[in-house]
Amino acid sequence: MQRRELIKGAVLGGAATTLLGPTVHAMPPGATRSEAEAALAELQQALDQLEQDFHKPEWRLRTPADFAEVRRVLLHTLMHGLQTWFEADPARPFFVSFINQHKKLLGDNPDARYFSAAIDDSHTYRIRGNLAGATYTSFTVELGTGTDGGGGKGLGSTLNDTEFEADKNGDYEITLSRDKVPGNWMRLPAGAVSLTTRHYYERKDSINRDRMHHIPIDIQNTAKIPPRAAPTDADIAAGIRRVTEFVRGNTTSMNDGNSPSWVSRVPNTFAPMVQDDSNANISYAARDNVYAMAPWVLGPKQALVIRGRFPKCRFANVVLFNRFLQTLNYEERNISLNRLQTQQDADGNFEMIVAHRDPGRPNWLDTEGRPYGVMFWRFQLAEEEIAPLTTQVIEL
Repeated sequence: MQRRELIKGAVLGGAATTLLGPTVHAMPPGATRSEAEAALAELQQALDQLEQDFHKPEWRLRTPADFAEVRRVLLHTLMHGLQTWFEADPARPFFVSFINQHKKLLGDNPDARYFSAAIDDSHTYRIRGNLAGATYTSFTVELGTGTDGGGGKGLGSTLNDTEFEADKNGDYEITLSRDKVPGNWMRLPAGAVSLTTRHYYERKDSINRDRMHHIPIDIQNTAKIPPRAAPTDADIAAGIRRVTEFVRGNTTSMNDGNSPSWVSRVPNTFAPMVQDDSNANISYAARDNVYAMAPWVLGPKQALVIRGRFPKCRFANVVLFNRFLQTLNYEERNISLNRLQTQQDADGNFEMIVAHRDPGRPNWLDTEGRPYGVMFWRFQLAEEEIAPLTTQVIEL
């Protein structure tokens, strides 16, 4: 007998009623059943409010495709909120994959994998992992209030692989605590709410096309913690509210006038890059990165040529996003280029072309035929000044 049929038979046969009947009592119509019920209603209200907001001018949504895509990013954000924050318990942390080919938010990257865990500053943690061949590995603590579902007050502390030791096999162990300890140590600042890991790969074939690649990583409380009690109504309500706050805080119109200076508002033109510590004020940013972002707007027969030079750095790539910072289809299209994937001259100079179809030239970035989107650069641990990115719209 199939499991579904067994369960169905038990319910129809009255087994479930017999087991639950002695402890379940009907509530009067209209009565509030629980705090969790109220919290779930708040989540629904937040989703309803976002749906109303999507029609406001600041979202600039004009076509059915625009509205469909914003609902997609809303659901991807909700998905991550449920996976990370609903069952979050800083005393018993666990890592969740932040992005993958079917969960894209907050500027994902075909050349990197990210994990996140809920933490707080009242515990000491042990992180264990393996570099797994990564070009770069780092950890970032995000700050928040503890009730904001992931932080909204910027970065607290960071640690990259130049600052901790791994053995010859790539294995490492790091203590995350308030007080310094011998060996690999990362500061746990007051107000810590989450830990994000970054694993960048500069390969000919982007790491996120490799479904078999595994990055071993774990986090545990160093203190002995008693078994978790059965979740209460209040526990479940608190989890739902963390999810709600994460969704509210991370579903944004991308039209905020307070954007960093490296975000260009001029189509097909990059703003000057800034090599400073301003990333520390941006939640989920990477302190070691220098960013550049600009929209592309191209007609059916137009293309955009980007010229620049790779600096001496640990990692660099460019990615094409939709307007909500979700990567385009990197599993089947060339929508990003890192240094190993880019044809360049001996001095690191390159010429890329953003186009709706294959232009028959090297370094094509495929727009999927989209008339507009976002181009996003990362330069990591640059050892020299980064040359400006110049652009030119051409006819194909």
